[in-house]
Amino acid sequence: MSTPRSVALERTLYTLAAPVLAAAPNLSPDSPVNTVVQLAGAAGAGGWILACRSDEPGTGRKILRWSPLVFAAAVDVAAKNTIGWGPWCMDALLAAGWAAAGLLVMPFSRHTRRRQRPALATPTPAPRPEPALAPSPAQPDDGADAFTRQVRKLWENRGMPGRTIVVKATPHRGMPHDLSLLVRACEAGRPISGLTDEVVAAAFGVDVTDVHIEEVARQYGREGGPSWRELHVTPDAKERRRKSPTARERWADRVGGAGGSIPGSEFVKEVRDSQRKVTHYVGQVPEEMGEPRVNLTALAAVLKTKYDEGRLFVTIDGNQVLVSLWDSSPLAQVFPATRELLTPDKDGRWVTGYLGNGQPARNRVYTDRGAAHGLFVAPSGGGKTQLMGLHIAADALFGAVVMLATEAPDEKTAALGKHTARYGIGALDMLRLLRALDALMEIRGEMPWEDGQVHDWDPHLPGCPYRMLSAYFDEFLSAARNGLYGAEIMDLAERVSVKGRKYGIGLKVAGQSIYVQDGFTQLLCENLRENCIPVVLKVAPKKVADMFRALGIPPEYIPDPLPRSFSPEEKGRIERVMRGEPEPPSNSNTGGAGWIVEGKQPDVLRTLYMDFGAGIDGYFPDTISTLTGHEIRELEKRELWFDWNEPPRPGEFGPEPDDEDDAPWEGGGQRHGGIKSAARRDEVTSPRQALEAIRNLSRT
Repeated sequence: MSTPRSVALERTLYTLAAPVLAAAPNLSPDSPVNTVVQLAGAAGAGGWILACRSDEPGTGRKILRWSPLVFAAAVDVAAKNTIGWGPWCMDALLAAGWAAAGLLVMPFSRHTRRRQRPALATPTPAPRPEPALAPSPAQPDDGADAFTRQVRKLWENRGMPGRTIVVKATPHRGMPHDLSLLVRACEAGRPISGLTDEVVAAAFGVDVTDVHIEEVARQYGREGGPSWRELHVTPDAKERRRKSPTARERWADRVGGAGGSIPGSEFVKEVRDSQRKVTHYVGQVPEEMGEPRVNLTALAAVLKTKYDEGRLFVTIDGNQVLVSLWDSSPLAQVFPATRELLTPDKDGRWVTGYLGNGQPARNRVYTDRGAAHGLFVAPSGGGKTQLMGLHIAADALFGAVVMLATEAPDEKTAALGKHTARYGIGALDMLRLLRALDALMEIRGEMPWEDGQVHDWDPHLPGCPYRMLSAYFDEFLSAARNGLYGAEIMDLAERVSVKGRKYGIGLKVAGQSIYVQDGFTQLLCENLRENCIPVVLKVAPKKVADMFRALGIPPEYIPDPLPRSFSPEEKGRIERVMRGEPEPPSNSNTGGAGWIVEGKQPDVLRTLYMDFGAGIDGYFPDTISTLTGHEIRELEKRELWFDWNEPPRPGEFGPEPDDEDDAPWEGGGQRHGGIKSAARRDEVTSPRQALEAIRNLSRT
């Protein structure tokens, strides 16, 4: 192929201009030649800028086209600023290099075209217009677009499924194979029949799940009803939805569907909290469906976790549902207790721990009915003493008088006892404390307030002559089953639970059970439940249903058991089995985890951690609140204020018996008849013993 004339001319110009480009700055620095070259370079630089800012294709060709002018100006400026011809005749070498770039590299004139010029002997074929599609024989030409005519042709070749014709076909943007069709019956006035998902899928060669048929409502200028249908064929959208669904699509397919984990629900939004490392999903069901029904096991599978890992929590609010998925279980974390968290606010509320959804769980030192009672249930090692310590600190920071009695001593209760007005050990001490509480209700009921009147205790009413009193009983049921004092302990506890709140007296009971058969009376359980916020920790899975049923929780709100550990299981069990290695030990980190029951539905929580090893003085106020002088004098008059840990005093539980054998039966107390009722209640534990007790009564 011969060299184009423009290429030969460009190479000649490079050869002739190179000497001038080198000599002009050296022979005459002020020569107009230099000015022309620099102006040409400036024009080339301007062409570069316009090419870079243009959105049209061919930016590289435009930059290369202006390059000779810019490089020529650069050579001229360099030659003008060197002394003479420069070291090693640098000016001449730069000019020669500039010319060689145009001779050796393809001349820049070739880059003015998008493609190379075709061979001279090859004729350029004339463009042929595409043949227009013939109108459909089943439907007259109505000026439809080319895409609709193509679809009509395909529809007719497939036998016009359901005896319908295509009115309009619309492609989906970004989806090469997806489209929507508006079809009507071939015969006017006849409803469409036989048009199913399978028929449409066969016509387009797609899967049945990629087809969706909708009814068509009547619109202005167009009919509707049974003779019309709208078809959506979406194989590309279905494929993308299967491989990488959005949160809304995943919710609709696997959560809100008929067989989903929250049937009937619709996705509202997804919120990621990077600081707390939790993702929230908000959904809702129609109001006529009531509260959402949640299948936790299925929901956990959708979110690629396990329902018992402690990472997934569901909160229901009316017809809305909040699904919180944590990166790691919040129940496995340790939340240190602080004095700020334990200090009650103006409403008497303080932070007990944190719920599974991250909210602070709050308890209270008083309610709108008076002083708050307390109910703490946990097995050994479940965190009961820790929880009791949090409540004692909150009461003390509120300014209440705190008294603590435990059935058996231990290190933590002894440390708590140093920050209470009274601390005692054993069933006898509990009984004496309850007798004092019973008397205090009478004493406080007669103490006038600043206005001279007697009122029920109210923390917001000024002029109260006494402080709130919180009495704690650790391992209460063990003491209530005591053969000598148990019956009176239970009777007095019932009485204080009924009336104590009106006199600012709160009864706080801690134990391992709340079952009636274990010694808890139904009346005591109901009174405590109604006037406190119970906390249940680490209950055995088999006892969860019975425990919450005893607390009056409806069956639909009884929670699932907590897992034995919140630590994720180590992977690689198959490899360990193949190598004959033992399984790693399970990390038991569920102490302090359980439920708080403020309403009808228990919420999972992790209580605050009070570090007894580092000392607990910082959690308590500097001074310990005590009873008033009047209250102490009145208790002393009744012989109820002394060291409650000392042995029984003569006559404290009735007259001294004359005969040792008659002691269990003739020791009726002066005030409560404790020994006699205790012996009889302790004996009757079966039908046979009940009959024996009746015979004994008949003999007496």
